Amino acid sequence: MDILQSIILGAVEGLTEFLPVSSTGHLILTSELMGIKQDSFHKTFEIIIQLGSILSVIFVFKDKIIPNNRESITLWKKLIVAFIPTGILGFLFYKHIKALFAPETVAFMLIFGGIIFIALEYFYKEERVKINNTNEISYKQAFFIGLFQSISMIPGTSRSGATIVGGLLLGFNRRVATEFSFLLAVPTMFMATAYDVYKNYEQFNFDNTLILIVGFLSAFTFAFFAIKTFLTFVAKFNFIPFGVYRILIGVIFLYYLY
Repeated sequence: MDILQSIILGAVEGLTEFLPVSSTGHLILTSELMGIKQDSFHKTFEIIIQLGSILSVIFVFKDKIIPNNRESITLWKKLIVAFIPTGILGFLFYKHIKALFAPETVAFMLIFGGIIFIALEYFYKEERVKINNTNEISYKQAFFIGLFQSISMIPGTSRSGATIVGGLLLGFNRRVATEFSFLLAVPTMFMATAYDVYKNYEQFNFDNTLILIVGFLSAFTFAFFAIKTFLTFVAKFNFIPFGVYRILIGVIFLYYLY
């Protein structure tokens, strides 16, 4: 992997991690297209750029995430409740989940998720919205969002996509569903990254530190602007464009594979 490839993969991670389009699927496809070998260094690189994305969320939502008042502490409790289903299932089925990381699985889940988004928007009605602020989310609703998030352990599903769909079904407005999805990424991605490090530390390769740093900075920068832009987008538009995009990428993915 060279510097340019590092920047490109960091950008792909940053742009897609928080959009409902599956960052895993895009990283796999991009790596395949650039002919990057899936070795121990690549595994290290993916973990490092994920940390860049996590840091961007903390920067954007620092006023809510830093536990300096009662509201932020309550929010953290809800995020922990929402993380529980994914944490338990991820721990119990780690090997089985990793076995699903195949290009075909990613492609089919991209298409399936795209259909779900389009169908959901067809039935979604603004007048049925009950939650217009993250502070209004109950612990029970947070737990249900966590159940939806656990579905995203299937590669190609999209963590943000699954949690946003869950939020919309529970009566959140689009911005709240999206914002809570971003906030939930902090404990989820941090713990997933930490567990990956624990399970694969012997395979880690830090031979080219510059490439890791460049990828980290690229992911952080692109994720920061992606979050800001996406929040503005969902306040004005629906998720149908993302559904269409997922289907197109999934079809292209399958065409490339076969």
